[in-house]
Amino acid sequence: MSTATLNQTDFDFVRDLVLKQSAIVLGSEKAYLVEMRLNQVVRRVALSGIEELVENLRKNPNGDLRQHVVEAMTTNETSFFRDVKPFEALKEIVLPDLMENRKIERGLNMWCAASSSGQEPYSIMMMIRENFPSLKDWDLKFIASDLSTEMVQHCKEGSYAQHEVNRGLPALFLVKYFQRKGSQWQIKEDLRSAIDFITMNLVAPWPAMPHLDIVFLRNVLIYFDVDTKKGILDKLHRLIRPGGYLFLGAAETTFNLDNAFERLDYACSGCYRLRSK
Repeated sequence: MSTATLNQTDFDFVRDLVLKQSAIVLGSEKAYLVEMRLNQVVRRVALSGIEELVENLRKNPNGDLRQHVVEAMTTNETSFFRDVKPFEALKEIVLPDLMENRKIERGLNMWCAASSSGQEPYSIMMMIRENFPSLKDWDLKFIASDLSTEMVQHCKEGSYAQHEVNRGLPALFLVKYFQRKGSQWQIKEDLRSAIDFITMNLVAPWPAMPHLDIVFLRNVLIYFDVDTKKGILDKLHRLIRPGGYLFLGAAETTFNLDNAFERLDYACSGCYRLRSK
């Protein structure tokens, strides 16, 4: 099986399709990356090359192949407790503050809006179990979503290779929260069942969501244009309850996009709080 190179016409078609379906902006500097990932799709669906793939997309732009291509363009690079500082801020400031302010109703709603293969939401739950055992008696709702149906299925299975659990996961947590399954390590059912994993496209109409106390949207906005970023942040600040928190990636900001949020003074955490009205 051969894999042809990506010509400019086909690149423009794929770029426009991905932009329309996911709002992910693929600049011309990403042409090599797009070609590499399209070739991965070609091999997965057993086509002769990129030309045949694009031809099929043109003939049937709403079929399963479109989803394969859009999902291939998303970046799923992640690790357990990635960047450390957001989890420290969650432990030292955010959760203590929310537990004090929500102590009468004893309920918290959280959303991880780009769960990738699941390391981030599972890291959050392990941190909560370790440091806030009393939350087990609260009404704690935790939704985790991703654009990719394949990644959501991976999250639900909660199964990781040795090299994945070696990245950022404390050895104590591996022993306590995982069980060995052949060559893989699987999150124990008690932790897996605590998170509701769903497929969700941030630029499509959102499903019904509860009012939220904590949102993790890390390393997602960087892929969108300014108008898309503003639209997502506008939806978020309407969903987040007064006093709630938003976590963004280190290279992301709400500055000049949405003044409803103020940055938390905690170094490198990427944490913002919804301003009081």
